[in-house]
Amino acid sequence: MIKFNRIWAMPNKNTFSIKPIKELLSKYVDKENQFWIDPFANSSEIATITNDIDESYNTDYHLDVIEFLRLFKDNSVYGVLVDSPYSPRQLSECYKKLNLSVTMETTQSSFWSRIKDEVARIIKPEGLVISFGWNSNGIGKTRGFEILEILLVAHGGNHNDTIVTVERKLI
Repeated sequence: MIKFNRIWAMPNKNTFSIKPIKELLSKYVDKENQFWIDPFANSSEIATITNDIDESYNTDYHLDVIEFLRLFKDNSVYGVLVDSPYSPRQLSECYKKLNLSVTMETTQSSFWSRIKDEVARIIKPEGLVISFGWNSNGIGKTRGFEILEILLVAHGGNHNDTIVTVERKLI
C-alpha cells in the first residue's frame, strides 16, 4: 500500500530544506550505514557522494549527470536522490547560466529516460530512489520499482506543487 501525504509549505529553491521534505529524507536516508548518491546536489550534503554540474557548489564531482551515474557499477548503490530540473525550461536555464549549450538532446524526454535507466541500473535490489518534481512518475514500474510513499508539498499561490516519490527496487 502506498502512503500518500499532502502538506503545505513555503517554496524554496533548496528543495531539501523544505520542512516536510527534510523530515521525509531523515526517515529514509542513512548515509552512515547506506551508500547514497545525489547527482544534482546543489548545496546539499545529504548523500554520501554528491555531484553538481555547477562548479560553484562544493560537491565531490562536477560532471554531467549521465557521466556521473556511469561512474557506478550495476547494483552498487543503495539510494539515489533525483532532484533534477523539473522541466526542459528549467534545464535550459541551468545550462545557459553555466554557459553550456542547450541542445534538443538535453531538452527532450529521452534525456530523463536515460537518467532513469542509469539510476535503475546502479540501484541494488531493495535499494531506494527518492525523486522530486511536478509528477509522481519516479523511476517507474517498468524499470522494476514499486512506490512506497508519495509526498505532495503544496506551495500555494502560483507556485507548482513539489511531488516527492519514494520507490524501492524489486529483486
